[in-house]
Amino acid sequence: MIPEKFTLAVLVSGRGSNLQAIIDNIEKKRLPVEIGLVISDVKDAFALERAHKHGIEGLFLDPKTFPDRKSYEQALVKQIRLKSVSLICLAGFMRILGKHFIESFSGQIINIHPSLLPAFPGLNVQKRALEHGARFSGCTVHYVNEEVDGGPIILQAVVPILDDDDESSLTERILEQEHVIYPEAIRLIAEGKLTLSGRRVLHYK
Repeated sequence: MIPEKFTLAVLVSGRGSNLQAIIDNIEKKRLPVEIGLVISDVKDAFALERAHKHGIEGLFLDPKTFPDRKSYEQALVKQIRLKSVSLICLAGFMRILGKHFIESFSGQIINIHPSLLPAFPGLNVQKRALEHGARFSGCTVHYVNEEVDGGPIILQAVVPILDDDDESSLTERILEQEHVIYPEAIRLIAEGKLTLSGRRVLHYK
């Protein structure tokens, strides 16, 4: 059963193509949620422009104006709680979140990562996949815990690595799949079709 109001906060740092995929699915009535707030840690992130274009509140919260990570995260928590958010979606948010933030929203934070976790967590993912001679890459939606890219896996999409792939071509093909599985993962959560069992995410039809 979907709550009467299932509200997202989306945290971004860059151009926001995954944010746009979420917005598109909401506007096409494929996703039974609303976006209450988009927060960026980068002032000129194009994702904020995307939010404003669709009438969504966008907020730049500058980490440089806070003395440490905890105080910055306290400010994030405050802004998100003002919107009675049901789920926090990291969409290209390039800051590692600490214990205070994660514990404040335990089980309510998800992320999209451009590899088939647990392979290739962290940065420079496609470069590493190509250097290792991997035959497949892909993307993963997962819950966020204190281990970087280490939370329980919700959905994955497999993308074959072609012989003529470089970082750019592989990244673009993976991004296409990100735009499919991220909105789908949000839908499953919003409709109450997932449950956590240890490190496993169980799906219910």
